[in-house]
Amino acid sequence: MSLPPETELSNQMPWVEGTTRVFGVIAHPVDHVRAPMVFNPRFAAAGLPHIMVPINAPPEKLERIINALRAIPNFGGLAVTIPHKMPLADLCDSLGTAAQLTGAVNAVRFDDDGTMHGDNFDGAGFVAGAIGNGYDVADKAILLIGAGGAARAIAAALVEAKIGKLTIANRSLGKAEDLASLLASKTGFANVHAAALADCDGGDADMIINSTSLGLKPGDALPLALDAVRPDTVIADIIMVPAETEWLVAAQKAGLRVHYGRHMLDYQIDLIGKFIGAL
Repeated sequence: MSLPPETELSNQMPWVEGTTRVFGVIAHPVDHVRAPMVFNPRFAAAGLPHIMVPINAPPEKLERIINALRAIPNFGGLAVTIPHKMPLADLCDSLGTAAQLTGAVNAVRFDDDGTMHGDNFDGAGFVAGAIGNGYDVADKAILLIGAGGAARAIAAALVEAKIGKLTIANRSLGKAEDLASLLASKTGFANVHAAALADCDGGDADMIINSTSLGLKPGDALPLALDAVRPDTVIADIIMVPAETEWLVAAQKAGLRVHYGRHMLDYQIDLIGKFIGAL
């Protein structure tokens, strides 16, 4: 005898009813978000009355959307991704240590008193994912492409993981310099350097990390040409959907080892889930 459709679905997705607590992942656009695909099966497996949904928030409407979410009694919190990590940090009532250092959040919790609290687990997730997939970043020379919210979190975590050298490359040299200076002043790590992306070839890097949005859309420019990259260099992306960005495909064709964006989320699920009250 076959199971009723609702029973079969409940094995894969949370059962939604009046007591369901809602969580979200906020982005713009939302096509690339992966958090609901990770959290919802976890909710279902644990028997939790929760569901996570994508929330498409155009930047000019972000504050209005956040204020509305704050007012919903059964809305618990958010996973946060491009392009809202830094703007949402400014809207929070309090920030955790990593968020204070980076000026960016990737998780936001709404408390019953209407206050909103943010923190950032991207860096911890990226480093844990690299180590978990067989690549220890300690003592390595890292080239980090980008200087936005995700880059700040990853840079801070890389320093904590005792890397040997960090180069921050960005299209705007000024932004790379600002991040390098902030990191040095906040952590005391001296071997951090800023560079204009146009001047970088990645030839001296043990790992190159793309922390930008390049690769989300078909036809995007590659974050960095791979012509001068050493054969033993690891090419890492933080983009989750598509998993196989054109940059990673190019790296594989060149015989280089790649590290996928999904690991950054997978290795921080428990941290984010506990922070926002979902797990």
